[in-house]
Amino acid sequence: MTLPRTISRSELRPLTSTMTSIKGRPTIVFALLCCLWPSTRLLAEEKISPVDPDHKLQLLTDDFGLADGPAWDGAASLYVPDVKQSLIKRFRPANNEWSVVHEGNDRYSASLFSHGRLFVSNNSAARIEAFTGNDTGAGPQVVAVLDEDEKSRKRPNDLVVDHHGGIYLTLTGQNQVVYISGEGESTVVTEAAVTPNGITISPDNRTLYVAAYRPGKIIAFAIINPGHVGDPTNFAAMDDGGALGADGMTIDRAGNVYCAGATDVWIWAPDGSLLDRIACPTRPINCTFGDSDMRTLYITGLGGVYRQRLRISGVAPQPPAETSLSRGRRVPSTTIPENVRPHLNVMFARYGERKLLADLFVPRTDRRKLPAVVVVHGGGWLNGDKTKFRALSLDLAARGFVTMAIEYRLGGEARFPAAIHDCNAAVRFLRANASKYQIDADRISAVGGSAGGHLVGLMASGWDDPALQGEGGNAEQSSRLNLAFVMAGPMQTSTGSVAQRSGAGQTSNATQWLRNSIDEAPEMYKLADAHAHISENTSPIFFMTGELDNPGRNDLSREQLRELEIPTGLMTYKNGRHGCWNRHPWFSRMADDIAHKLWAYREQ
Repeated sequence: MTLPRTISRSELRPLTSTMTSIKGRPTIVFALLCCLWPSTRLLAEEKISPVDPDHKLQLLTDDFGLADGPAWDGAASLYVPDVKQSLIKRFRPANNEWSVVHEGNDRYSASLFSHGRLFVSNNSAARIEAFTGNDTGAGPQVVAVLDEDEKSRKRPNDLVVDHHGGIYLTLTGQNQVVYISGEGESTVVTEAAVTPNGITISPDNRTLYVAAYRPGKIIAFAIINPGHVGDPTNFAAMDDGGALGADGMTIDRAGNVYCAGATDVWIWAPDGSLLDRIACPTRPINCTFGDSDMRTLYITGLGGVYRQRLRISGVAPQPPAETSLSRGRRVPSTTIPENVRPHLNVMFARYGERKLLADLFVPRTDRRKLPAVVVVHGGGWLNGDKTKFRALSLDLAARGFVTMAIEYRLGGEARFPAAIHDCNAAVRFLRANASKYQIDADRISAVGGSAGGHLVGLMASGWDDPALQGEGGNAEQSSRLNLAFVMAGPMQTSTGSVAQRSGAGQTSNATQWLRNSIDEAPEMYKLADAHAHISENTSPIFFMTGELDNPGRNDLSREQLRELEIPTGLMTYKNGRHGCWNRHPWFSRMADDIAHKLWAYREQ
């Protein structure tokens, strides 16, 4: 087994074999770009490549017979099937450790982690199977049998799971895409893609992308409802000089599509324009996003497993739909209660091609107007996703609140003030759609943790600053909050600890998010400063923090709020550390306190 190493430029194939063409003619400009950017090639000047230019392609291991469709479990592990050796390996990036977690006689061609289960495509047995959680040692459960005929089996190739738990898979030999519902019913979705291979689904679950292997095309289908699609459209085509290979696929949270080709991993924007290509020293087969920040693209192929850092993160796996699949007793349940109606991946804002998505949870009740809560995840402004606060969103929804867990553009994708534009757009969306989701438009609040807490504080204090609103839609609506809950997030950015870590020559989360040090852009740090925006128009703000997580962090803001006679206060939780809001026993206590305050301030 080899240790991770960077792929040197000399190991890449000759430059002449990597040239692309415009209308069939190789370009000198492209060759020059290859020289300047050895592991990737920027192909669209008007759009930014998702590939991080500060990181090169890296070989993790070549200890595979044939590494195929990988899957990230949303926490700490990457799973990679080895088709030739009939086993599944697991990689833990935290300690750079590989291990064999399942072996037998079956040939697994693809895997995908979703809803707390590792789904696998058992090519040799014509089955789709699933391992429960991370317990691969217990053996797989059969999800669906595609063909009982030993002589003419339908061999599943690649698969993707939608947010309902249904599975789309490709049958390359039959020219079919098949859908298996959550109840196990199988239907042919389309036969319009020739030799279908890789498959992925857009973040909003409205578009299905299928890689047509032999013609080297990507076919897009509008999803009408689960298992039913519209007519095919040609999304993109590969120009690999006649070489076969539109193979495994994945997608990032911005909707950019990644597909393994004969020599490179190709990256297209949601409109089908080519953004970049990642040159691989050996043939790539498949790819997926992974690591704690979901910003590493893992590429599998004939040479083993590689990784490439990106600016934009991938789409996080759906949380477990059953309590039994949760990661331990201390993790709150993400099972959707019977008295809550989910609306997953709803678009609440749009900037050109970029769609911002949210998960809304609406209590099943006859009451026509309910208070609403925008839920903002943390992650240092650079990481995280809306599923991280799924448990809190569901808990509050079960108590009678409409909740909206939102994504926002992280620092790798867009600098400040993009994130606060997205947060305020979420409030405006709720007001504009109040009747649709049974919302009392005068009672919209927000809660956020860590960096999400900072954003919620800025929503509360800076809602009347036009520079913090953006153009995400529903401009006629106000983004003012009824109440705000800041869980262990800093209010100050132009002063205090954030500013101290963000001086010239320093690298901090804030310098990456604002793309400048405080010495270079003091006015931008002041614009991001929730404390500096506090005025008589600020919404009530309550602070929540673990006892062991610097409870005095926002003393100055509380003092100023009290001077302005704006309701505020601090709630501390014994033995709690940073992030305790997502762990028992603190989770329930904090949810209780949030609900109590929301009901108490219902008339505000």
